[in-house]
Amino acid sequence: MTQHQTKIAKFALTTPLYYVNDVPHIGSAYTTMIADVIARFKRLQGSSVLLITGTDEHGQKIERTAEAKGLEPQEHCDRIVESFESLWQKLNIQYDRFSRTTAKNHGAIVKEFFQRVWEQGDIYLAQQQGWYCVPCEEFKEKRELLEDGCCPLHPNKKAEWRDEENYFFRLSNYQEKLETLYQEHPEFIEPESRRNEVISFVSGGLQDFSISRVNVAWGFPVPGDDNHTIYVWFDALLGYITALLEPDQEAGLENALSQWWPINLHLIGKDILRFHAVYWPAMLMSAKLPLPKQIFSHGFLTKDGQKMSKSLGNTVNPFDLVERYGSDAVRYYFLKEIDCGRDGDFNETRFVNVLNADLANDLGNLLNRTLGMIKKYCQGVIPPLIIEELALEHSLKSIGLELGDRVTQAYETLRFNQACEEILTLIRASNKFIDEQAPWRLFKQGQQKEVESILAAVLESVRLSAYLLSPIIPNLSNKVYQQLGLSVDFNEGDRLQETAPFAQHSQWGKLKVNQTLTEAQPIFARLDLPQEASA
Repeated sequence: MTQHQTKIAKFALTTPLYYVNDVPHIGSAYTTMIADVIARFKRLQGSSVLLITGTDEHGQKIERTAEAKGLEPQEHCDRIVESFESLWQKLNIQYDRFSRTTAKNHGAIVKEFFQRVWEQGDIYLAQQQGWYCVPCEEFKEKRELLEDGCCPLHPNKKAEWRDEENYFFRLSNYQEKLETLYQEHPEFIEPESRRNEVISFVSGGLQDFSISRVNVAWGFPVPGDDNHTIYVWFDALLGYITALLEPDQEAGLENALSQWWPINLHLIGKDILRFHAVYWPAMLMSAKLPLPKQIFSHGFLTKDGQKMSKSLGNTVNPFDLVERYGSDAVRYYFLKEIDCGRDGDFNETRFVNVLNADLANDLGNLLNRTLGMIKKYCQGVIPPLIIEELALEHSLKSIGLELGDRVTQAYETLRFNQACEEILTLIRASNKFIDEQAPWRLFKQGQQKEVESILAAVLESVRLSAYLLSPIIPNLSNKVYQQLGLSVDFNEGDRLQETAPFAQHSQWGKLKVNQTLTEAQPIFARLDLPQEASA
C-alpha cells in the first residue's frame, strides 16, 4: 500500500441511486456487490467506511408507471424500494445509508443547492425543442435515434417531440474546467477506456442541459416557479449528498458535507457515465463544492454472449439466482469471472463449474482432507508452524509471504478477478504440496515432525486464503475460520480490527497454534445445474 493510502481513515463510496421504474435487475446487483466488496475490504484494513446506496424516485417515467398500475407514485416507489432492500439483504450487502430522493430532507438539500447555482448565474430560462426519451428522462438529438424514432437504449419506446420552456444549466461554461480536471487528475475517471470516452465527448463541445420539466407533478418544484419541476438528474445526483446527513441532523448542505464529503468513489455502470463524469462535477464546480475523488464505471453484463432483454426472455433474475445458489456463490462468480471495468458474461453452466472447481474442490476439499489428517496424525491438534525452520524456497512460504501485499494491491485497483487468481495460486499450490509431500507416507516412516510441518503450512495457507477472500465470500470464510478454531465473524466489519487485525491476519505464518479442532464439515456443497440449463 502506498503512503497516501495508509493515511486514509475514512472512505465513503456510493452505488448509483437506482431508478425505481421496476424491481432490481442483475446489473444493479452486480454494481452493488462490487461496492460491498470494496467497503468490506476497507473495513478489513481498519478504515471507517460509509457505503451509500439508494433509489432515484422522481420523474415522468415513475409517474406514468404508477398510473398504469393504478397506484399513487409514492406507493409505487415504496413497493419497489422494498424489493431493493430485500435483494441487498439476500446478497449480504452491508450498506450504511439508503438514500431516497423522495425523503423529506432531500428536498431541502436540492432547494439549497439549486439556489447556490442560481446565484452563480448558471441557471436560465429558455425554450427547448427536440425529441425526448421518457425512459431516459433525456432529450435526444435526431442522430442519436434509430430509424423508427426510438432510442437505442429503449427500442420499444418512441421518442416524443417536445416544444416547451425549461430551465437550463450552463454546462458550456465548464468545458475548459472539466478538460483541465481530466488532464490534471486522470484518476478521476477509471478505467482509462471510459476516461477517453468522456474526454472525446467533452472535446466535441458541451451544450447547456435542461434541468426542469413542465407538466410533471412528480418531483420537486423549481424554487420560485411552481410551473416547473426539477429534472430528475439534477435532483437525483444530489441524493449522494443527502445521504451524508446523520438521522438527527438538520437538512442543509453545511451539515451534509461536514463529515464524509468529498466521496472517495462513485461506482456506476457505463450507461450513466456522462451524468456522473460531466454533469455532476460541473454542477459541483458551480456550487463551489469539492469534487468526488473518483468515478469508476464498470461494463455491461450479457447472458450466454447475448445482450439481455425482456423481449428476448434472456434476463437473469437475481432473486432466483441467490435463492438457488446462495449469496457467496453469486458474489464469487461475478467478482472473480468478470474483469471489473470490462463487459462480462453470465453463463449458468460456467457458473456451476467455476464454483465447484474453485470452492468445492480446490478450497473445500483441501481444508477437509487436511483436517482429516490432523485428526489422524496429530490427535486433532493443529501443530505449530515455525516459519523460521522453513527454507526460503518452500513452495507455500514463497507464495504466502507476499500474497497479502499482492492481493491488497489488486483490491485497491478494483481488479477482483486478479485478487481471486492470486489466492487460488496458493490454494492450488497447497493441494499439489500435499500430494507431493505425501504426509501419510512420512507418518508411516515415523517422521512426525515433517508431517506436522506439512499440515501446519497447508492449514495456514487455507486460513490466509479465507481471510483475503472474506470481502467476497464472507460466510464461507467464516466457516473456514470456525473449523480452524478461530473466533472471527467476517460480517462484523467494525469489530474485525479487534478480532482479526489486518496487519496480522493478512500475513502468512500467523495461525494460532495448539488449537484442538472440532469435527470437520464440508464448507461448500457441490452445485448441480438446474434441469433446463443442463438439457
